[in-house]
Amino acid sequence: MPTGVHIRDARRQLFDAAERVLLRDGPSALTSRSVTTEADCAKGVLHRHFADFDEFLAELVQERITRVDEQAAALRAAAGTGSVAGHLATALTELLDPIAVAMVSLVFFRDEVRTRLRRAGPAHGIPVLAEARGMLATYLAEERSLGRIAADADAENVALSLIGAGHLLFAGRRPGDAPSPAEVDQLVATVIADVLQRRLL
Repeated sequence: MPTGVHIRDARRQLFDAAERVLLRDGPSALTSRSVTTEADCAKGVLHRHFADFDEFLAELVQERITRVDEQAAALRAAAGTGSVAGHLATALTELLDPIAVAMVSLVFFRDEVRTRLRRAGPAHGIPVLAEARGMLATYLAEERSLGRIAADADAENVALSLIGAGHLLFAGRRPGDAPSPAEVDQLVATVIADVLQRRLL
């Protein structure tokens, strides 16, 4: 890597490389050497920008969590418009893309990364999935306040059901073998059927 490259450029190059290794070879293949080899840069580049490899991985996952926070703002802004089920299906598909699912595996695989992320975020739940659940729960609570789902709907538990079932649907697939939109729509319809039906009673 040429000298004088801006730190953000170096970080982005390393993060992109780590995501490629993670998707292709899984969390056990992520090492500082595999990442810098994939990024086509010297190993010292990573250690100039991060205290250790676990810090690098924690920041990689934290970047994904920041993206969830950005998605949450957009989803909440959509409350009261369109279809509740449609918004949830779109959100699940975006939340559980192959990189996010792979990062959940990474968090399971590396205890120190999970510990560091929990210091910075929710004390309970699996990082990435916990933030995704919070995103859906906030949206559902907003739709409940607007009368578009049942007034007694438990937004937290409905969100938990969506994330749990969604993760099972998306996980364990080969790259490029994502669930079809119809599968995601059916999952969402099944999970939220009760709160939508009771609203009409």
